[in-house]
Amino acid sequence: MTLKVLVIGGYGNFGSIVCRHLAVMPGIDLVISGRDPRKLSAKVDALQAQSGKSCEGWCGDAMGAGFKSALVSLGIQLVIHTGGPFQGQSYAVAEACIDAGVNYCDLSDCRTFVNAIGVLDARAKSAGVAVLSGCSSVPTLSSAIIDQHRSRFKRIDLIEHGISSSAKMPGLSTITGVLAYAGKPIKQLKNGQVHEVFGWQDLTLRKMPQMGTRVLANVDVPDMDIFASRYGAQTLRFKAGAGLKLGNVATFLLAQALRTGLVRDHERWAARLHRWGCGFERFGDGKSAMYIDVVGLGMDDKPLSLTVQLTAFNDKGPEIPSCAAVALAAKMLQGYVPAPGARPCVGEISVDEYMAAINDPDNLHMSVVFSDGQG
Repeated sequence: MTLKVLVIGGYGNFGSIVCRHLAVMPGIDLVISGRDPRKLSAKVDALQAQSGKSCEGWCGDAMGAGFKSALVSLGIQLVIHTGGPFQGQSYAVAEACIDAGVNYCDLSDCRTFVNAIGVLDARAKSAGVAVLSGCSSVPTLSSAIIDQHRSRFKRIDLIEHGISSSAKMPGLSTITGVLAYAGKPIKQLKNGQVHEVFGWQDLTLRKMPQMGTRVLANVDVPDMDIFASRYGAQTLRFKAGAGLKLGNVATFLLAQALRTGLVRDHERWAARLHRWGCGFERFGDGKSAMYIDVVGLGMDDKPLSLTVQLTAFNDKGPEIPSCAAVALAAKMLQGYVPAPGARPCVGEISVDEYMAAINDPDNLHMSVVFSDGQG
């Protein structure tokens, strides 16, 4: 069996990782998409040299009118959309996939983009196409981790999770995306009531095994809506932060300035922070992690707590958000057919399938700790 996969933004930060994995996967016919012919050609050549396999390039605008025709003429079976930022982006790519009868997933972690994808559900079902949004660390991996241990809980009351990255900077589009809600209100749950916090505010310290103490702040993710209905949690929080404390302070100050109106254009500042961050990369320790705390009642009606931490070493953190799509492609290659419809990408990929797609046990470590109390 073969699967022909097109990766939008295949020479970008996360797209490059996705393509590197897919290029060496037996049975995958890879097509790389982008708008810059020079970058596209260089990436195709590099992947062919790496894998010893031929791959194709399609130069064009995936948001444009010609994308549907390209999908049909190329015989694409799965589109992986890595071309962020997704904040404010339309569903043009997903709609073209539906019209062409092609399955689709994206790496978005934008709460509104992921959780509103259901507007395409009827069209996707009618076309027999799966449209899966948020095929990334959140909500795909975060939900898979909780699902893996859900049977231990009779009731889940609180879920607090987050990500602390290494000092290695992601692409500019990622920085632009995460700053889109800096200083803006984020709806979370506290004791069953909706309340607002502000993006990249409320700096807190968290001791993380093998990583020391990291600085975290409020971040908006799709999980804030999904986990309330999926797990019945009454309190939901998500935080994130960069590996260097100075970077978190800079982001906090920018969020304050945006919140008070002293700064209005976050995109200009995103470019500056990205440039400055790249200059400080050498001071990082190369470690990043996702953590998840779950608090509730065990099956014996006694308090039960779970803490999971997936730690990445040697700047391998970007593999984690990238490889949900790789895991999905691998699963489809083995005969898995995702149900038609448009929905957030939860319940599609297990933790074991996710880790197998990353396939780097020397640089990834997952710890799982249960305790019989809330301390």
